Amino acid sequence: MEGTRRGLALVTGASGGIGLELARIMAADGWDLVLVARSADTLKELATDLAGKYGRDARPLPLDLSRPDAAEQVAVWLDARGLAVDALVNNAGYATYGPFADTPAADTVGMLRLNMEALTQLTLLLLPGMRERGRGWILNVASAAAFQPGPWMAAYYATKAYILHLSEAVGAELAPEGIRVTALCPGPVKTGFGARAGVKRTRLFAMLQYVDAAEVARIGYQAMLSGKPVVIPGAWNRVVAWSMRLVSRRAAVRLVHRLQAERRS
Repeated sequence: MEGTRRGLALVTGASGGIGLELARIMAADGWDLVLVARSADTLKELATDLAGKYGRDARPLPLDLSRPDAAEQVAVWLDARGLAVDALVNNAGYATYGPFADTPAADTVGMLRLNMEALTQLTLLLLPGMRERGRGWILNVASAAAFQPGPWMAAYYATKAYILHLSEAVGAELAPEGIRVTALCPGPVKTGFGARAGVKRTRLFAMLQYVDAAEVARIGYQAMLSGKPVVIPGAWNRVVAWSMRLVSRRAAVRLVHRLQAERRS
């Protein structure tokens, strides 16, 4: 049943995991949606499902955001349809696992483009409209990995630290203009992410608290609406993340180096 319209939200990485659950939550709460991911068939099916269940306008935009010109393509697509985005959910991202020097350069560079460059470009392209209207919400999906360096996943941890720090700084700048920026920092989530990255073999992945993707999405969405700068789902994950600030950076790196090593048994 159609309810009160909140505005238009653009969700990246909407075809699965946290992005999919955020799309469902937002459609149920009155948002029209632009759904961005690589899989055209999956997005079309999701858009049809959300429109049917919640009476929302859900539009699929199949696109590989790791391409250098992808963010500009999104902006052109929106402008051609006269669409103004009120909420931007930067969820798309992936990880690699293994020694930095042994990881194929194309894999690492592609991850940097998706995790950081696409997020930054989309934010810069959509912010002018939010500022003109005097309101907006940005939810950037970072990670509990953002709080310390991460040997064996060095570039991934660095991308998430960038997202966290960018979100906090930009959020402070934009708050007086009515724009809220939130960094969602989940630990392990029950999606295909960990299996793809190979991190399920690590001690660190085993010791952290799993949180269901739907619960992570709910927590992130509520934090976005309330303007909370940073949110870490899972009490134990919050303890682990914040405890890293109580030890020296050298000690933190050594600890993560041991915990990230592949389990041999």
